[in-house]
Amino acid sequence: MSGPAPLTTNPALPKGLPGLDPAWSRRLTVADATGAKHEWHVLDNGVREPVGTLVCVHGNPTWSYLWRRLLAAAPPGWRVIAPDHLGMGFSARLTAPRSLAERVADLGDLTAALGVTGPVVTVGHDWGGILSLGWALAHRDQLRGVVLTNTAVAMPEGDTGPALIRAADLPGVRGAVTVGTPLFVRATTALSWPPLPAGVRNAFAAPYRGAGRRGSVGDFVADIPFAPDHPSRPDQEAIAEGIRDLDVPALLMWGPRDPVFGERYLTDLRSRLPHAEVHRFEGASHLLPEDAPRYAAAVAQFVADLDAPPVPALPRPAVPADRRPWSALTERADDDSPAVVTVGGNTVGGGTVSWAALHHRVEALAAGLRAAGVQPGHRVALLVEPSADLTASVYAVWRAGGAIVVVDRGLGVAGMRRALRGASVDAVIGTARGLAAARAMGLPGLRIAAGRLPATARRALGVDHDLTELERLGRATGPVPDESTATDDRAVLFTSGATGPAKGVVYTQAQVVAQIALVREAYGLTADDRFVAAFAPFAILGPALGIASAVPDIDVTAPGTLTAPALADAVAAVDATVVFAAPAALRRVVATAAELTDAQRGALGRVRLVMSAGAPVPSSLLRALRDVLPAAEAHTPYGMTEALPVTDVSLAGIEAAEQEAGGLPDGVCVGRPLPGVEVRVSPLDATGAAVGPLGTAPGVTGEVCVRGAHVKDRYDALWITERLSSRDAGWHRTGDVGHLDADGRLWIEGRLPHVVTTAAGPVTPVGVEQRVEQLPEVAAAAAVGIGPAGTQALVVVVVPAGRDARRPALQLADDELTEAVRERAAVRVAAVLTARRLPVDIRHQSKVDRAEVARQAARLLAGSRTGLRRPGA
Repeated sequence: MSGPAPLTTNPALPKGLPGLDPAWSRRLTVADATGAKHEWHVLDNGVREPVGTLVCVHGNPTWSYLWRRLLAAAPPGWRVIAPDHLGMGFSARLTAPRSLAERVADLGDLTAALGVTGPVVTVGHDWGGILSLGWALAHRDQLRGVVLTNTAVAMPEGDTGPALIRAADLPGVRGAVTVGTPLFVRATTALSWPPLPAGVRNAFAAPYRGAGRRGSVGDFVADIPFAPDHPSRPDQEAIAEGIRDLDVPALLMWGPRDPVFGERYLTDLRSRLPHAEVHRFEGASHLLPEDAPRYAAAVAQFVADLDAPPVPALPRPAVPADRRPWSALTERADDDSPAVVTVGGNTVGGGTVSWAALHHRVEALAAGLRAAGVQPGHRVALLVEPSADLTASVYAVWRAGGAIVVVDRGLGVAGMRRALRGASVDAVIGTARGLAAARAMGLPGLRIAAGRLPATARRALGVDHDLTELERLGRATGPVPDESTATDDRAVLFTSGATGPAKGVVYTQAQVVAQIALVREAYGLTADDRFVAAFAPFAILGPALGIASAVPDIDVTAPGTLTAPALADAVAAVDATVVFAAPAALRRVVATAAELTDAQRGALGRVRLVMSAGAPVPSSLLRALRDVLPAAEAHTPYGMTEALPVTDVSLAGIEAAEQEAGGLPDGVCVGRPLPGVEVRVSPLDATGAAVGPLGTAPGVTGEVCVRGAHVKDRYDALWITERLSSRDAGWHRTGDVGHLDADGRLWIEGRLPHVVTTAAGPVTPVGVEQRVEQLPEVAAAAAVGIGPAGTQALVVVVVPAGRDARRPALQLADDELTEAVRERAAVRVAAVLTARRLPVDIRHQSKVDRAEVARQAARLLAGSRTGLRRPGA
């Protein structure tokens, strides 16, 4: 255990540094290995007889101020010490440079003087990362864990080091930018995103006023071992290799916007610490402790978890051990009937493929992928439109032992880049357009073209192989042995980003198999069924389900492009009996039904089942579908990227539930849990937080929690998010808010972040919106909260019925509409606004972006745009 530190108070520290408690500031004198004495400045929270110590090591050119939030958020009983390196911060200045090995030794001398004996968790940033790891390797007997943020211990193969640091190290440049001027000091804090307040930037610069105080800033840069013959290179390499056998818990927290330590350095660290937990703070840059303040709470939680008793995980329901995602292909290897049909413009790689041809192509491609370097566990990004090529690529990657990585094109290049780079892909399969996007995004790894490309295009896109070449290579090398296991990762699927940055959701082989079995059982699918998938997540599942499938002539990432004739043509292509489409797609189908020919109506009349998911599906839409799909039973499975499906309800079931609710439902009825799926609700407290124990009591509103064999394995590189979502062992917290009724049906009332926390208690938005939308003069509504949490005002934004291009984008509603909305809402409404339209999500084009609605409403009500406008005013 650490004893009291021999420290003196530090009255010389500047006053008024934002967020820094002066009581933490201490000085002490410590002798180094040569006997020379140096005065150190240390921030210390002063815990005596601690249960453990956090040793926080800053980089260049920051100082211990970087760790002020962690000192404030220290776990109970834990001491936090954050020294300024000699020559840095407010420690004594040096007369000569110090090497990496000397600084590691200095840190050891300091902790010994402070009485630190363990257990210790090291925390390092920037150049402090390798210094903290050097201390960790030298004090294994005291070490309990390591935390690293935006740092590096080695230059990955082929890398020459961070470009910005190399530029600062150029001859004739280093002295000017790091010592002679404050450019390097100021530029470091300028990297932050969002930009730091001026007071914080000035606090970081405070110890470095004048060239005489910046000598070690330049010395640190000079000590980076870019060249193989650099004196510190052997010590750097020893630390980089030494951490490979560190067997203590580790946490890597990363700012992906970092122009200094990019993704390749995180990838390198993960290869050296493969057991480490990872959390990427989207939007954060180099100074992660500044850009992502909640990092401190995450470190505190990581430390608290170290000695927490293990929570026994509830066993997942079993899945057949002999099933694989490609089992249906193997079983139909001699079947020459159609397996996949792509209609209209979606004919990349062939319009119709038989079961036999698909099976043999998948086997050959899998072997070719292996021969080309795709190994078990590798991740392969698929940038291919729905087509026979996409289907074959998915199953070939699985068969080769890899995992597919799938993102929505609707995220845009920036969103896709964040997602795909964060997923650490090893290879990309893409069309020319997809490979061009991969190049623009700077994705690493093997490049495989989905179709044949001219030699010039291949060179420009960096193509290594195309699918035809891999098939030929695979047939020459022979089939890949099946060495797969239930726990192998098989997919990283990204959420739409409708309620925040898109999250990667990891599915193992067992979970993919369980999802296939659940869908087949829940809807009675047999080999006699044929399937039209106009919904991205299901566009590739037909072969796994063992049923023929067709993809209509639409952009699957833009469901609103589906027309009734396009759907009918896809149905006719395979004589489909089942249709799966997003709500936006079905709305467009209803709107274009008048364009159907008699033959197309006949094809649609043979469909027995239509399913729609991804967003709430109004019963009015399902009723309107009867004119287009007269024989189809309409079902709306509820689920999300992390677990689909969870519950299911038919149109008849919705109508019965709404009738029982007396015409004023408080949410959308999504039905009862499917076989093998469990649903619980964690009740909300008065502040809108879902903190109550999981239960099934009817009428209790809370966060919806689900459990089943097909529920996601984890979020990818999002340790904080995963820990919060799975804090109840065996359960996934969905972020949706709802309640169960007396008959066990689930009603969805909105998203947890969209709960309005009024002074009278939490108000969920969906029930308010549904009641308001019953007004004939209202086409759509969004209920949002404005103001501080706990005292929010409920504001309802409505789209009046009837299009009017002259209507202002957002304004106060007139008195008559305001009164009608307030009466129908059945809760206190502070203001009613009208809008030309409501913003919706990218993937489903159906979910209202309530956060954006709230931002716009708040700006208007604050008078920051056009002021408070009321019609006729």
